[in-house]
Amino acid sequence: MSGRVMDRRKFQKRLLDWYGAHGRPLPWRQSHDPYSIWISEIMLQQTTVAAVIPYFERFMARFPTVQALASAPEADVLKHWEGLGYYSRARNLHKAAQLLVERHGGTFPRDAEQLLALPGIGRYTAGAIASFAFDLPAPIVEANTQRLYARLTGYDGELKSAAGQKVLWGFAEEIVDCKTPGLINQAVMELGSLVCRPLNPACDNCPVAAHCVAYRESRQHEIPLAGARLVITPQSDATLLLEHEGKLFLRQREKPERWAGLWDFPRYTLPEEVVGKGEAAYPLELASYVREQLGWTPPRPTMFSRLTHGVTRYRITLHAYWCELAPGVSKAKTSAAIAHLGSQGKWYSTTELDALAVPVTTRKLIHQWQKLNAMS
Repeated sequence: MSGRVMDRRKFQKRLLDWYGAHGRPLPWRQSHDPYSIWISEIMLQQTTVAAVIPYFERFMARFPTVQALASAPEADVLKHWEGLGYYSRARNLHKAAQLLVERHGGTFPRDAEQLLALPGIGRYTAGAIASFAFDLPAPIVEANTQRLYARLTGYDGELKSAAGQKVLWGFAEEIVDCKTPGLINQAVMELGSLVCRPLNPACDNCPVAAHCVAYRESRQHEIPLAGARLVITPQSDATLLLEHEGKLFLRQREKPERWAGLWDFPRYTLPEEVVGKGEAAYPLELASYVREQLGWTPPRPTMFSRLTHGVTRYRITLHAYWCELAPGVSKAKTSAAIAHLGSQGKWYSTTELDALAVPVTTRKLIHQWQKLNAMS
């Protein structure tokens, strides 16, 4: 199916009229600043608009310029990203900001190839920066627009195939051939988000339904072609809250671990054979992992909490245990254990914990521990 737009000028006018009346006043749309546009676009990857807004505002208040971001410690960047997930996005932002300062004097290049050379910037993000900040006719294809484009063109093949990408990007290039390409791109993203939804698209409210092949053929519920459903894999993890004199022990996660750079309690994925034995086996297994990783055997831990969360294709049940270092241990042994563990991580008081960049589940456990301490 051809990607050509039937009466492109009429399509563009209807789209822009609708956007003028229905476009949301999102904070990153109030400026043509390429830095704020870049930050928002990276945050919006795999995250909803509603969730991004408070993070964006806090992030921009702390790092108002590319220079501020480039000069900040990575730990500070990760802390202000905490809760958004996919922390490689934050690390790439930090690296890219440093390269922008080093190579471009802190100024965003308009050239797409130079933008693509920066960590974490792909074809879509480069197009978004070029069109939203500089009003250049750069095409964009992302989750919302690719669904919209597939329905408009009637493309019912695999979207991620070479043929599918050719149709989608060709259509995107054609519709930004106008005097206001930035507004066109904003409008199609908004239309895809608010009207051309994955399920139950609001075709009766669509300003460009007359240009839509899928609507004309009553195939909007069949297009785009559904991809393979993600298979969710259950996983059981165990973590240990180790306490001594009102402080908790955390270690900084390292590459290639998940959440590298963040602080966390000792945490491990339990093998299937251990899971098969039931939860009664978890405390001893956890103690064994701690001994293997940290070279120190903890007192037998007790159950503290249980959380469930999703990471990519995994549905994780996190079994959290607690133990205290001091009881029944001589001062000499306690001092030796503290010193040894101090070489593997750090001990943090309740106020110090608030300033750390930690995974979401770790933050929940910290809050639970702080609440219990405040009640005792």
